[in-house]
Amino acid sequence: MNHVEHIAYDVVMITLSISLIVLGVVLFLACKKKPVESEETLPVKLCARAYPLMEVDAATDGFNHRRIIGQGRLGTVYAGTLEKEELVAVKRIHPFLVLSNAGFGFSSVLKWLSLAQHPNVVPIIGFSEGPGERVILTEFVRLASLDFYLHQISPDGASLLDWNKRFRVAAGAARGLQYLHEVVAPNIVHGCVRSSNILIDVNFCARISDFGLNFLAPVEKRGLVGYVDDEYWSERRGGGASKESDVYGLGVVLLELLSGRGCEGGLLVKWALPLMRETSFSELLDPRLVIPSDMMPLVRLAKVASACVGNSRKCRPSMAQVATILSNLETEVCL
Repeated sequence: MNHVEHIAYDVVMITLSISLIVLGVVLFLACKKKPVESEETLPVKLCARAYPLMEVDAATDGFNHRRIIGQGRLGTVYAGTLEKEELVAVKRIHPFLVLSNAGFGFSSVLKWLSLAQHPNVVPIIGFSEGPGERVILTEFVRLASLDFYLHQISPDGASLLDWNKRFRVAAGAARGLQYLHEVVAPNIVHGCVRSSNILIDVNFCARISDFGLNFLAPVEKRGLVGYVDDEYWSERRGGGASKESDVYGLGVVLLELLSGRGCEGGLLVKWALPLMRETSFSELLDPRLVIPSDMMPLVRLAKVASACVGNSRKCRPSMAQVATILSNLETEVCL
């Protein structure tokens, strides 16, 4: 190799070395910057805010009885007004339930549950706790519960929920529960699926409320009997709240939508199952509504309800399967 070739070789090697160094610096800076950019583009889920009890007390006028908008197995619900005139629903947990769960991580559970954000779920906004007090703040849904529409207003008022709206409520409730069961991580078991925990907004869209709160009253039977399966009460049969017990509860709600009758502590299921097995579907339907000329969608809805309440936990459909069928029925009926 002569002198000129040596010089050319050295120039090439130096050029390659410089290029590799520059490329390494560029890659290092790019890799270092990438996580920062990705974090900024990811949506941020805000968990529930902790409110001072004094602020909640002021929002409800000292938990004034005139602000009561509902009462249930877990507590009393008040209409509250926060800063900037924000209207919220304030659930004050019953004192005896607070005392029985005094050492439980209330705030950590509420922060986890508040991550659930879906059009068919009522979001948890905040919470408050103190000696003998546990309070949950949720978005205020401006209409009433499904239980109110079906069972607590006059027969004339019940016509507000015609068959189309009932299909919409059924499908929306199933989608909300499917989201809790399969999308939120870790998954959320509702624990008490019933008509009073399905709220209906101004657009007659179903909104699931009181999800994941069963830890406050795991053995409290009031308001739960009839909406959970027999396995719920049996420790030997893998009892307690589960996704399967939620499916059962939704099945009972579907029977309420079909018949217009209340759960009646489980009597509704005992009355409805024989009718569905004998295909006496016309006898099952709410007498306050006109039976449509095409009964097939109602028959299919009844069959879904039967699969939810007429099988053991192992043989029930998943909430995803139920939601898929009901969403298809909603589309078919409401077009």
